[in-house]
Amino acid sequence: MSVIIETTIGDITVDLFLKERPRTCLNFLKLCKTKYYNYCVFHSVQRNFVAQTGDPTGAGRGGESIFQSLYGDQARYFDAEVTPKIKHRNIGTISMVNDGNGQHGSQFLITLGENLDYLDGVHTVFGEVAEGFDVLTKLNEAFCDKENRPYKDIRITHTVILDDPLDDPPGLIIPDRSPEPTKEQLESLLRIGADEEIDDTKGLTEGELAEREGKVEAEHQAQVLEIIGDLPDKDVKPPDNVLFICKLNPVTTDEDLEIIFSRFGKILSCEIIRDFKTSESLQYAFIEFDKPDECEKAYLKMDNVLIDDRRIHVDFSQSVSKIQYRRSNDPKLDTNAKRDKVSHENSSPERKHKKEHKKRERIEKQRGQNKNYRSDGSSDNEVRCGKHRKRRSHSPHTKSSKSVKKHTRSPSPRKSEKHSKYEKDNYSRHRHDDSGYKKSKHRKKHSSKYD
Repeated sequence: MSVIIETTIGDITVDLFLKERPRTCLNFLKLCKTKYYNYCVFHSVQRNFVAQTGDPTGAGRGGESIFQSLYGDQARYFDAEVTPKIKHRNIGTISMVNDGNGQHGSQFLITLGENLDYLDGVHTVFGEVAEGFDVLTKLNEAFCDKENRPYKDIRITHTVILDDPLDDPPGLIIPDRSPEPTKEQLESLLRIGADEEIDDTKGLTEGELAEREGKVEAEHQAQVLEIIGDLPDKDVKPPDNVLFICKLNPVTTDEDLEIIFSRFGKILSCEIIRDFKTSESLQYAFIEFDKPDECEKAYLKMDNVLIDDRRIHVDFSQSVSKIQYRRSNDPKLDTNAKRDKVSHENSSPERKHKKEHKKRERIEKQRGQNKNYRSDGSSDNEVRCGKHRKRRSHSPHTKSSKSVKKHTRSPSPRKSEKHSKYEKDNYSRHRHDDSGYKKSKHRKKHSSKYD
C-alpha cells in the first residue's frame, strides 16, 4: 500500500505500515483521498532532524483527522497507537505528530536524520519513504529562518494513492477533482514562491556584476575599518566640498594656493600638509570650499594645471579624519561619553583630593608598621633616583657608608689542597737555596781568613 506525495521540489513515494498501524493508516489514506493535504506547506524544517507538514493553515497549530468530517468535532483527534513499538531509526520515517495529549490529527513529519530515539513513544510511526530520497536531501538543505520556516515556499501540490485496500467509511465525501486552495493556504505563503526566480544576478552584464561585487567588498572593508577604529562609522562618506591636490612644488605656499583657487568661490580652509619636524612641504594639500558646486567647478578646471613649474593633480578628497565620531544616544554604549567622563573625573579637584587622601592613609599605615618609614613615602633604606627607587641592602657583602669590610671567598677543597702543596714545595726549595747560599758565603769568608 503506497502513496505518492507530489511537492514543489519533487515526488516522494511512501509505503504504509497497514498491519501495525491500521487506524493511523486509515486516517492518512482517507485524508489523501479527499485531497486534504493539497497546498499544505512544510511549515517546519529542522536540518538533520525532521520536516513537518499537514496543517492547512500553515501555522503548525491546526489540522484535524478524517473522523471529524464523519463524527463531528468531538472526533477531531484520535488516540495514538502505541503497540507494536516502531522506532525512528532511518531517514525517511513518517510519523503522526502528537498534539501533546497523546492524540493525532492530520499533521505528520518526515525524519531527516538517523537514530532519533527521543521521538520514540511520542510520535506514532506509520510509514517510510520508499523513493524520493533526493527530495529529502533538498528539503534538508532548505534555508530557514530562526523559527525553522523555509524562506522559499515548499508545499504538497497533490497526493496520489497507488493502492488502498481499506474501505471508505460511510459518509465520506470524495471530491471528483482537486479543490482550489483556500484563503488561509494562500496567505500561508512564507516568503518566496515555489516558482519564483531568486537568482537576482540573472540578466546582469559582466560590468554590472563586477560593480556589484566591488560595492559589497567595499562595504565589508568599511566594516572592518570601523571595528578597528579607523573609521567613525562604516556608512560615513567624505565631504563633497573638499578637494585633494597633489604633486605640488615644495616652494608653493598656502597663500599662493588659496589665491589661485579662490576664483572659483569662497574658500573656508586651505592647508598644505607639512612634515611636523622639518616643516617642509609634503607636496599635497586640502582645500575646503563653501559650496559643493564651487568645489566641482575647481575640480573640472584645475586638474593638470601648471603651478610653480609643476603640473598638479586635483581630485575629490576621500579623507574623513575631520568628521567627528557618531555619538550614541545610549550613554552605556557611547564610548566617547565614557572616555570623557573618566577624563573629567580624573581631572576634577575632588578626584585629586581623594587620591592625596588615600596616599596619606597608605603612608600612615606603613609608618605604623615600619618605624624607619619617612613622611615622603620612602624608608631609610631607600634612595630616590628620578622616578625609580634603589634599595640599600645591609648585607655584609655590600659597601656601607661608615665601614667597608673585605670578604674573600673561601676556595674549594681541591684548590686549597693543591695550592697548599705547591706553596709548601716552593717554600722548601727557597729555604734550601737560602741555606746553601749562606753556607757558601760563610765558607768563602772563613776560607779567605784561614787560608
